[in-house]
Amino acid sequence: MRKNTSGPRFKALLEAANITTTGFAKFWGTEAQNVHNWYTRGVPAYRMEEVSRLLSVNSEWLKTGEGPKESPGLTPPASNGDTFDAHAIRGVYTVVDPNDIDLTFFKETPLTNGSGKTHVIQDPDQTIRLLRAHLDNLDIRHADAICAHMIGNSMADRIEDGSVVAIDRGLTQVVDGEIYAIEHDGMLRIKYLHRMPGNGLRLRSHNSAEYPDEVFHPAQIEEQRIHILGWVFWWSTLSKRRPVVPFL
Repeated sequence: MRKNTSGPRFKALLEAANITTTGFAKFWGTEAQNVHNWYTRGVPAYRMEEVSRLLSVNSEWLKTGEGPKESPGLTPPASNGDTFDAHAIRGVYTVVDPNDIDLTFFKETPLTNGSGKTHVIQDPDQTIRLLRAHLDNLDIRHADAICAHMIGNSMADRIEDGSVVAIDRGLTQVVDGEIYAIEHDGMLRIKYLHRMPGNGLRLRSHNSAEYPDEVFHPAQIEEQRIHILGWVFWWSTLSKRRPVVPFL
C-alpha cells in the first residue's frame, strides 16, 4: 500500500486558494485542530475522495503525489463561461435569463470501490430554476445555491419524500431550529439542527414519532464524517396522492 503523504500537498492547496485552516474547518463542519493535524499526518483515507473533490484535484495525486494533479470534470464550467475555484468551494451556476438562476443538483451515490458506502456528488443531468429575486432577498450568493432531493419521510409532513430542496452553502453555522442539509458518512440528510454544549450537535426530524433525536459529540462528528452542506431555504411540496375525480 502506498504511503499517505498528502499533508504538505493539502496545505499547499489551501494556501494557494487563500483558504485558512479555520475557514476550511468551518466549511467542513469540524474543528480547526483536526484540519491542522492533516498538515502533518495527511488527510484521513476515508476523507481523501471528498477533500479531493472539494479542491478539484486527483485523489491519487493528493495521497501520493503521483499521477495527474488535475481531476477533470469535477467542477465543469457553466455554459456562460463562469467557473469558481477552490477558494469558493462552491457549486457552479448558470444564468438562464435576467430573472432566473439555474442551480445544480447534488445527489447521494455509491462509491465505485464496491464498499457499499455512498458519497454526495454533483448530478450533471439535473438542474432547477429559481427566481434570482428569491436568492437576492435572502442575501444568498448565487454560486452558493445548490439543490438536492429529499429522501425518505423523516421530515414529513413538512418536506415530503421526493421533494426538491434548495441549499445555501454559504450558511453552515448552526442556528438552532433551522433546517440544514448534511453529509453523514456519505449519506445526504435533511434535518433540523441544534447546537449542544461542548460543540455537540443534535439532529431532529419533523417526523419525530418515527425518527427520535440524534445527538453527536465532537469525536463522533469527526469519526462519522458529519459535515454541514448548508442551510435549506426552499423546498417544493409534492402531494401524496392524485385526487380521484368523481362522477366519471
